[in-house]
Amino acid sequence: MSIRKKVAVVGATGIAGQQFLTALANHPWFEVVRFAGSPRSAGKRYEDALRAPNGQIGWWQPEPIPEKFRNMMIESAPELNLDGIDIVFTAIDSDAAKELEPLYAKKVPVISTASAFRMEDDVPLLIPGVNTSHSSMIRAQQKKRGWKGFIVPIPNCTTYGMACTLAPLQKAFGLKTVIMTSMQATSGAGRNGGVLALDMLDNLVPYIPKEEEKVQIETQKILGALKDDRFVPAPFAVSCTCTRVPVTDGHTETVFIATERPATVEAAIAAFKEYKPDFGDLPSAPKNFFTVHDDPFHPQPRIDRDQDGGMSTHIGRIREEKALGGLKYVLLSHNTKAGAAKGALLVAENLCVTGYI
Repeated sequence: MSIRKKVAVVGATGIAGQQFLTALANHPWFEVVRFAGSPRSAGKRYEDALRAPNGQIGWWQPEPIPEKFRNMMIESAPELNLDGIDIVFTAIDSDAAKELEPLYAKKVPVISTASAFRMEDDVPLLIPGVNTSHSSMIRAQQKKRGWKGFIVPIPNCTTYGMACTLAPLQKAFGLKTVIMTSMQATSGAGRNGGVLALDMLDNLVPYIPKEEEKVQIETQKILGALKDDRFVPAPFAVSCTCTRVPVTDGHTETVFIATERPATVEAAIAAFKEYKPDFGDLPSAPKNFFTVHDDPFHPQPRIDRDQDGGMSTHIGRIREEKALGGLKYVLLSHNTKAGAAKGALLVAENLCVTGYI
């Protein structure tokens, strides 16, 4: 891309915002020119906004704070100056997103990690390489709402890996039923002053509020059809149980599917290996959309999650599912990379090359 896009990050001091800054620090297409945050952070240097009263700097990424961002000033999110901004990336909670994202979308494209608008009937829930054609709904959204920009959220990080792996199987065999159990990393819950660590040590938490409902309806939207400017959910049933486990990063999921047409293990492996989206030169795209393991002891989060910059979805233990009449397998996706900031960057990159940004 010959001209770099000027971007703003809203919620820059939070965990998701920090993930954006790490991913954007050396991005060849996007240049961060503005930060926005809560009234508590507004008017402060970025590094000062991270500093707690006890002196601790609340930067929670394994990489150091990029030098170029330390002295940038944080604006108040509701008064964010959008002059000269090409894209706004939001890393805020759903309640704040409901208020702020439409303000920004009146003028510029908004790529969001929040759930606030995911199920709106004119908002595409995009995974490039899976449902890229849903991008056309952006024009209908702009017309309906009278916006120059638009809102495009990314899916829930648990939805991401499953929707990716179901796409080639849906195409090859058709799907009747999907049953999934997740073993989700603690990083997906953010930070909670040490309480979360005490909850998770030597433990497994069998319930994540609202997660199962999100996965079910988001999967059907992503893998559904777009007809006459409306989304038609995929007809297959989705049921899941979402749990939290003492793993730092990387969501592991066991998936059981009933297929419409007979499916062999060999045919499923071929479907995964032949599914190669053409990402061209998108900077955040994985070299391998899927990494298929023949070692039954993989995928493992600690060993496999960071391959391909955390953007590859790993699949292993593909087996025949006799009880349902279909297949079963284990998947792993990186919840704070592919399922968060880097996934959002990939969406933005794709919308740039397809002319929506």
